[in-house]
Amino acid sequence: MSYVGPDFDPPRPRRSPLRRTLTVVLAALVPGALLGWLAFETLGGADDGGPGRAAGATSSTAGSAGGDPDDKPGASASQSPTASAPGGAGALAGKVVVIDPGHNPANFAHPAEINSKVDIGTHKKECDTTGTTTNSGYTEAAFTLDVAHRLRTLLERQGATVKLTQDADRPYGPCIDERARIGNSAPADAVVSVHADGAASGQRGFHVILPAAVHEGGADTRAIVAPSRELGELIADDFAESTDTSPSNYVGDGTGLVTREDLGGLNLSTVPKVFIECGNMRDSKDAALLTSGAWRQKAAQGISEGIVSFLRG
Repeated sequence: MSYVGPDFDPPRPRRSPLRRTLTVVLAALVPGALLGWLAFETLGGADDGGPGRAAGATSSTAGSAGGDPDDKPGASASQSPTASAPGGAGALAGKVVVIDPGHNPANFAHPAEINSKVDIGTHKKECDTTGTTTNSGYTEAAFTLDVAHRLRTLLERQGATVKLTQDADRPYGPCIDERARIGNSAPADAVVSVHADGAASGQRGFHVILPAAVHEGGADTRAIVAPSRELGELIADDFAESTDTSPSNYVGDGTGLVTREDLGGLNLSTVPKVFIECGNMRDSKDAALLTSGAWRQKAAQGISEGIVSFLRG
């Protein structure tokens, strides 16, 4: 039987004389308090940036005026419901993260320079490449830079110091050996090189590339193999969850993890570092994701969550 409804009126407790006295006192105090609050709001508080909370209003407007995430990668991070990696503001205070956007957008205009050979420890290899494109012409260089910007925003909100190896601010490169040196000299607590693959159509999914144990010439990755694997595993897990995509169906045996010893950016690194191939630009289904600003935000979110988890131990 229910005791809630129009036919049931529960007995009301009797009010004590003390409660009636408190009610009268509060009734007298509330109007005064309300007038004081209104005066404070009119004049502005000590920490609000001036009259009318102008500073706060400006900040709020700037954060909400981003528009379409395809057009405003920085703003889209603030509007995404999953925009914050775990840990909260300041979780990465004192940490340095280097983001390595694969391929300079201007590399194509400098074939001689990017084809010149550099020493990667085990052998010599081309300085860099132009990267790949989707069938519609969206370049890997544009993709990696956009994700890097989004990722930087997320990590800086966690308190990290974030450095990019390039920001389309140089005529080409940097070469793969210099990319490694940038992370080493930072010195970075973690480095992530962002890429997208150019495999055959039908080959789909992401994979994270880990450094092999290399000790040859100028390369010695033995100290970073274990922490890099930990970083890579965390990024792979969070990337899959954030983007709702699966590990590569053509490398890694379904794990989303691949170990390589032929990449200069890994061979020459002395700090934990991984590459992530976010998808295959030459496959139409993957390309539909890679060309979506909303999906790129999810990609940046997944990478950032893996980095935060790694750096917080």
